[in-house]
Amino acid sequence: MITLTKEDGPADLDGVTHLSIGASWDATAGSSGKLAGMVRRKVGTDLDLIGIAMQGADPVRLAGLDSLDPLGNGSLVHSGDNQTGHGDGDDEVLTVDFAKVPGNITAIVFVAAAFKKGSSFQKARNISFKVYDATGGSSQQVADIWPSLLSTDNGCAVAKAMRVGNGWKLQVVNETGKIKQGDAQSLLRCAISK
Repeated sequence: MITLTKEDGPADLDGVTHLSIGASWDATAGSSGKLAGMVRRKVGTDLDLIGIAMQGADPVRLAGLDSLDPLGNGSLVHSGDNQTGHGDGDDEVLTVDFAKVPGNITAIVFVAAAFKKGSSFQKARNISFKVYDATGGSSQQVADIWPSLLSTDNGCAVAKAMRVGNGWKLQVVNETGKIKQGDAQSLLRCAISK
């Protein structure tokens, strides 16, 4: 079993064949009044978990938003878009099957963003990113990453899986950044700068 924190540095994923990253959040009323607050909680807020497959320094595929299997072989799969944060457990999940990741993919960057206009991290509470060793169909949690409540940014680089020789390493990043909402290029630039 591996246990990951940002301070630990990259962890070897020896023996880990499948890795999942889950994002969860709760809707909040924020500073809205009673009726507006109830409506805001009911409507929820839309955060997005995104996986970016890298070829060297270049992002080449994106899992999330409207792309659930961007490599077309089940190696990087997104669970689908939760637009409210309602529900128990993880609201969105990305799963990597390392054996199927094409050899030209050198890294996968996991990012969460308030990507769509009108969404924001400030309209959500209890944001959490969990990392699971999903080898053999199990889901053993190995990290729980919480972004700072002090940030006014709308993006967070959560973690990065890097190919090292025939194996993989995972680095917890947990760094926020600003993206222009609705702009995929801005999202990619923020993610790969971490």
